[in-house]
Amino acid sequence: MSELSLNYALVTPADQPAILKLEERAFGPGRFAKTAYRLREGVEPDWSLSYLARIGRMLVGANTMTPIAIGGAPALLLGPLTVEEAFRARGLGEALAQKSLQAARDAGHGLVILVGDPPLYERLGFSRAPFGRFQFPGPVDPGRLLYCELQPGALQSHRGAVTSGV
Repeated sequence: MSELSLNYALVTPADQPAILKLEERAFGPGRFAKTAYRLREGVEPDWSLSYLARIGRMLVGANTMTPIAIGGAPALLLGPLTVEEAFRARGLGEALAQKSLQAARDAGHGLVILVGDPPLYERLGFSRAPFGRFQFPGPVDPGRLLYCELQPGALQSHRGAVTSGV
């Protein structure tokens, strides 16, 4: 990505319309049926942990971190992690996720979960969730359910229903 003049910044509420358009292009209308999207409905992202990338004024990627609870214990849901198609496979998504994870670690958060492709996210420190540990309010492919401990041992205090907000 060194050949491009990328600028990273925290997401603000004013960025949401452009991010929603980026997600629409990347994921299409079927995204709303996914359980992870339903968990985000009506919940404000954590603006201090969500990042975007621009080249000039053009939005080329964004990552959102949303507060959730697992069995009543606070956690974060990473995603959607969205990168404009022309900029994929250049490390931009990985950089956005790393910025969000580091900000969450620095803020004292313990656990982040997501539903995604294991080969991509395992490079970022995610592992497959133990089968049956988390119960989502809708269908989730257990092979794509991943977690990242930001604090050692954080997984131990998180078991049960995954719900919106904290």
